[in-house]
Amino acid sequence: MKLILLGAPGAGKGSHAKLISKKYNVPQISMGDIIRENIKKGTNLGKELKKFTEGGNLVTDDLVIRLLESRINKKDCSNGYILDGFPRTIAQANALEKITEIDNALLLDCSEETVLQRLGGRRNCNKCGEIFHVINMPTKKDGVCDKCGGKLFQRGDDQEKTIKNRLKVYERKTAPLINFYKKKGLLKKVNANN
Repeated sequence: MKLILLGAPGAGKGSHAKLISKKYNVPQISMGDIIRENIKKGTNLGKELKKFTEGGNLVTDDLVIRLLESRINKKDCSNGYILDGFPRTIAQANALEKITEIDNALLLDCSEETVLQRLGGRRNCNKCGEIFHVINMPTKKDGVCDKCGGKLFQRGDDQEKTIKNRLKVYERKTAPLINFYKKKGLLKKVNANN
């Protein structure tokens, strides 16, 4: 199974990818996670990536394609994988076709209001990385991780101004992928507002 999850930031790609990954025993490949890990480790590539993410902009196609190709060539991807956050542009989709063949593209469709509520309320643990939500999945003690006791914080890309910029970037660069995969007969659409 080689599956792409499409949708606006906050549509639930990561959450759905984890569920599908567990059910079918294939890895979830989150470009966002790979990018954040490189930034956190302070790698040379991470320093380059940080310049893009701090402003809510997409990382260049060349950098993302290099990251992806390296990841899908690992042994755990031999039976397939779920791509979460890739491709984000038509150029990336074309590059992906040169690397591998995809079985389906699942579009998680939701409103801007839903995106703002989901991302604006998201909180991450500064120690273990666990994700919570102030409304949908609050911690037992405000601002403290239930898993490890770490301090919760709001990522810079989850602040309203950055979310709105991310949505504009999505509409301009990523939304055209919907027609790209629809024309290929690979697109499946799911209401992701709930």
